[in-house]
Amino acid sequence: MLTIYGDSISGNCLKVKWTADYLGLAYDWIETSVLTGETRSPRYLVMNPAGQVPAVILDDGRPLAQSNAIILHLAEGSDLIPADAYDRARMFEWLFWEQYSHEPYVAVARFKVKYLGQDFSSLEPRLVERAYGALRRLEDALTAGAFLVGDTLTLADVSLVAYTRVAHEGGLSLDAYPAVRAWIARVEAGLKIA
Repeated sequence: MLTIYGDSISGNCLKVKWTADYLGLAYDWIETSVLTGETRSPRYLVMNPAGQVPAVILDDGRPLAQSNAIILHLAEGSDLIPADAYDRARMFEWLFWEQYSHEPYVAVARFKVKYLGQDFSSLEPRLVERAYGALRRLEDALTAGAFLVGDTLTLADVSLVAYTRVAHEGGLSLDAYPAVRAWIARVEAGLKIA
């Protein structure tokens, strides 16, 4: 059986859980706190030398880390990955952008405000500017369609909704992004998450 090591406060971990749930995969969830240093224990580092969550142990015993790599592996052959080569490439484009231009700003703002107790006004202005820039990029893309790639839910949506839906926890208002708010509702409904 698939084993997922994840922290329930992490959007990166939740996207793995949501993908497995959507696909109807059986798994054991091992809650692994980043706040208490569980990912830095010698036992954990043997499995994942990067010391991060999520990580999974596949049915055959092989480990795999990095959230987008994991969801791509789990969803292979499913409707979450477009069959059309160009649409699949666009999905990858969003997955790469999420880790480089979205998560480092939106998720970091959330972590600093919600979990480290920093006041939003004390966040580095560049971080806030880039977080809002990422939200604007999503808003612009979503004015053209219901989902990020084509007319159906893909891993691009799963990946990007994880931290976008909780951006407010980092002090980032979604009031100016109606297309993003509507998309969050569609993705949550599609994934059956609350």
